[in-house]
Amino acid sequence: MPRTPSDRPPSESSSLGGGLLRTMRPHQWVKNVFVLAPLFFAKDLFAPAVVAKGFGAFATFCLLAGAVYAVNDLADAEADRRHPLKRHRPIASGVVPATAARALAVALVALGLGVALWLSPWLLAVALVYFAVNLAYSFKLKQFPYLDVMLIAVGFVLRVVAGGVATGIRVSGYLLACTALLALFLAFGKRRHELAASAARASEQRAALSGYGSGGLDAALAATGLATIGTYLAYTLDPRTRAFFGSDRLWLTVVLVMLAVLRFLHLVRSRPHAESPTQEMLKDGPFVAAVLVWVGVVIWIVYNLKPG
Repeated sequence: MPRTPSDRPPSESSSLGGGLLRTMRPHQWVKNVFVLAPLFFAKDLFAPAVVAKGFGAFATFCLLAGAVYAVNDLADAEADRRHPLKRHRPIASGVVPATAARALAVALVALGLGVALWLSPWLLAVALVYFAVNLAYSFKLKQFPYLDVMLIAVGFVLRVVAGGVATGIRVSGYLLACTALLALFLAFGKRRHELAASAARASEQRAALSGYGSGGLDAALAATGLATIGTYLAYTLDPRTRAFFGSDRLWLTVVLVMLAVLRFLHLVRSRPHAESPTQEMLKDGPFVAAVLVWVGVVIWIVYNLKPG
């Protein structure tokens, strides 16, 4: 059965340094590309000064994400020890002592907030809200069904807002709506997968799962998936969008969004032994191909690229 880097048995990476790195979960930092979404759709992808600020905000959220994962694993250590895969995580397995994990979290928070303050006081404010929301999630609020996935979506929206305030780009309502809906869709997919994989022991491994049902999650997946596609389609057809990009062809990329949504649904149902479908999608060829083609086509249309 495939394992993610954070779930390898201690014998595969038993040093304290390796354990601290795995606790930070750098493979999960890809989620922070949402910080760069505002500059991507503002046609500033090739503006060096704006890109530098965007990547500074990206670094801030990577550092804070590492701290959040450390705090989350400290809070979940007992539950993780009862999970067939998560019991191999560095803190749960004993590779990383709790004191070292706490020191790591403090250092990452200090560095991340320092970078945010250096870039913009407004970015610091957004980063503080993001970290506070994640602390509340880790220690208490993740126990409440549906509220837990809403907080995950809030985290993604805050990433987009951070990218906007760091670069001085106004974030559109469409971008915020698409981000929130997509995050809800992915989070519901993860819960649906966990519920099916954990069966009778679901509540032992994640308290909120006792409040979910397969039927409700299937309905939530369908609703958020369709809403994500519909909102993105509305954005591509909006007259202001077409005028800003000088093109009527952006709506064609909806097909690629639909393919990615359908592929994720397939991963939710077909990979019962994986820890998470959101991790599986990052190494799934068809899903990654759909996303990369979408990125390439959007860049070609938005930036009005011409053959050489």
